[in-house]
Amino acid sequence: MSRIAVIIVTHNSEAVINRCVAALEKQAGPPVDVILVDSGSRDQGYLRVFGDRPRFEVLAAGDIGFSRANNLGYRHLAADVEYVVFLNPDVFVEPDTLLQAVRDMDRDPLAACLTGRLLGFANGNGCPTGRLDSTGIFRKWYGRWYDRGQGEEDRGQYGDREYVPAACGAFMFCRKAALDQAGPAAGQVFDADFFLYKEDIELSLRLRKKGWRIVYHPGVRAFHCRGWLAGRRRVPYKMRRMSARNEVVLYRKHPSIYMGWALFKHGLVTLFRI
Repeated sequence: MSRIAVIIVTHNSEAVINRCVAALEKQAGPPVDVILVDSGSRDQGYLRVFGDRPRFEVLAAGDIGFSRANNLGYRHLAADVEYVVFLNPDVFVEPDTLLQAVRDMDRDPLAACLTGRLLGFANGNGCPTGRLDSTGIFRKWYGRWYDRGQGEEDRGQYGDREYVPAACGAFMFCRKAALDQAGPAAGQVFDADFFLYKEDIELSLRLRKKGWRIVYHPGVRAFHCRGWLAGRRRVPYKMRRMSARNEVVLYRKHPSIYMGWALFKHGLVTLFRI
């Protein structure tokens, strides 16, 4: 079986990381390598327990952001790794998730990245919400990017494997050869100009420009504990502003008529704090 490595960026992730790691340790097939990169947690002591586990590596950094932290983990991959999984610490994969993903990617040599059917999960009571979190990232006609199906009751919709515009960064199962080809610089995957937000879309666009494809596979499932889903106002203003700013940066790097939407959104968030 192809060798797989998982990179998880943590930031004050004490409440979720144990469930995330436990799910990885129950995966079907050979064990996977896991690289935990902490980006500025208040106390990194909660990660010490993983340092002595076989096939685990823990890296500590300051608050360098999601993109730079993932790039740091990427530079520590073993030379023979074929597939890299970028996984949020609040995502819990099913026992056959990675096995299903590698089998699908092995059959599709043009696929650079696969994202699965991400389902909502309530960490407070430890139960699925019964609602979708993401089935790939799409773009509205006027330019807004969104996670397809987010918040919808899971009725089995979006049940076909398909190519999609972009993959959700919470779970990205990637072909390392494609990442090496499309990286913005040697040893990098994500563009460091994106501290947090929109880096997954930028990577997806960059891969597609190189001729690769982004896959959504409904049989590859994982649960995502997205704590702010109940309402936009629960997202701190600083984070909303960063997201809007990054959308402008995205279209500077990938010129498009949608820059008008990005500038309009940035203005609304900056001036009216919406």
